[in-house]
Amino acid sequence: MINLDKLYDYKPSFHFFAQQLMYPEKLDFHPTLLEQSFDLNDPTYSYVQTYWDQMHQYTMDEIKEIYTKTFDFQKDCALYMTYFKFEDAKERGQMLAKLKILYEMFGLQMPDEELPDYLPLMCEFLYAAEWKGDPHAAENFKMLIMVLEDGTFHLLKALEKLESPYFHLVKALRETLKDCVEQEVHQ
Repeated sequence: MINLDKLYDYKPSFHFFAQQLMYPEKLDFHPTLLEQSFDLNDPTYSYVQTYWDQMHQYTMDEIKEIYTKTFDFQKDCALYMTYFKFEDAKERGQMLAKLKILYEMFGLQMPDEELPDYLPLMCEFLYAAEWKGDPHAAENFKMLIMVLEDGTFHLLKALEKLESPYFHLVKALRETLKDCVEQEVHQ
C-alpha cells in the first residue's frame, strides 16, 4: 500500500530526480537546488549528497559526456522503465497505454515525442500531479510505483557495475519510493 501523503511530501525530491535524469543543463547544478529539494533529515539525503558531490567534481562538458555515455550508449542503463521487463513485447505497449491514461487522469498532457515510461517524465509526473482527495489515487498509483521499482532495480544494478555517480541518484529515488510504501499486515 502506498502512503500518498508521504509521496506528496516528497514532491520537491521528485522534481530534483526528474531534472537530474534529463540531459544536463547548467542550471540543474545550481548550488541551492539540493537545499530546495531535500531536507537534511531526509532518509535519502546521504545518497543525494554523494551524487551531488561527485557531479560537482566534473566540468559541465564532462557531465554531459558522462550522461550520454551512460544513458544513450549503455543498453542496460535505459531510462525507459518497462524496457527491462518487456523489451519490445506486446505487454510493454499495454503498460505504456496504461501509464498514459494515468497521467491524463491526473492532468498531465503527454509530450508526443516521449514514451510514458521515461524515468524523468515519471518523476516529473509525481512532482506535478495533484492527487490529494482523489479516492482512486492509491489504486492508480500502485501500478506506477511497481513500474518504477521494477525498472529502477535493473537500472541501479547496471549503474553500480559502471561505478556511475548516477547510481547514488537512482538509489536515492528507490529509497524515497521505499519510504512511501507501507507493508500490509494480514491477521
